[in-house]
Amino acid sequence: MADKLRAQQQLEALQSRYVGTGHADTTKFEWTSNIARDSYASYVGHPPLLQYMAIGLGEPREKVRLQMVEKMVQPVGKPPAVED
Repeated sequence: MADKLRAQQQLEALQSRYVGTGHADTTKFEWTSNIARDSYASYVGHPPLLQYMAIGLGEPREKVRLQMVEKMVQPVGKPPAVED
């Protein structure tokens, strides 16, 4: 029982420290938004990967970077309705 409690406390500590790890009340929309933003941030933060993507898209690197930064912005409005 002590191991289970310790594991739960460690999980809660991680979840409070890192927003993207989610928690019991995280919706599918929030989870996928966090994953997408983390991915775009990684692409923008690694110039060789960004250059590789720009070459593949046939676009200038700065244009691809700007598109990714714009996609990281939290969408305005409510998340999609949850169907039960």
